[in-house]
Amino acid sequence: MEENKGLLLKCAMSYGLAMGIYWVIKYLFLIFGYSIPSLIFIYEGLSLAVPLIAYYLTKRYRQDIGGISFFHAWRFGIMLYFFAALIVSIEHFIFFQFIAPPDFLNNTMTQAIVALKNADFNSEVIEAISRTNFTPIHMAIQGIFNNIFYGIILSIPVAALVCRKQTASPVSEEK
Repeated sequence: MEENKGLLLKCAMSYGLAMGIYWVIKYLFLIFGYSIPSLIFIYEGLSLAVPLIAYYLTKRYRQDIGGISFFHAWRFGIMLYFFAALIVSIEHFIFFQFIAPPDFLNNTMTQAIVALKNADFNSEVIEAISRTNFTPIHMAIQGIFNNIFYGIILSIPVAALVCRKQTASPVSEEK
């Protein structure tokens, strides 16, 4: 089966837009969760549903093109996460630049450094983190890279599930 790379890109962008909109809505629960802590649970539940949505979208893509190999499905999954990450990174930037309190990033990094010190983490890593000036654009770009990494990992089982052989259903005996 020959792979149509143009269709792969087009479908990954379209489905990535849908997944990105889902992530934007999901991230709103995190943002408002700072004021209403119970919304964090909804955010976490929606986060757990992301691989299931990726499975559904990959399966739908397989139906659109009439079949798919493991590596094709894996590539589609990575691209799906990439395009979704681009969409939600806009919201990340807006949050860190305009919504979060001015000292939010500094306080978060200070808490992270204290936690790393308490865990006896490598002092060179802690020093490198403490020297880094985290800005809203830095956090948005880091979010893109994190989501692509998650896409690389989570697309492996999704691709395996989408590409597994369909077993014949057992013939039921008439009584």
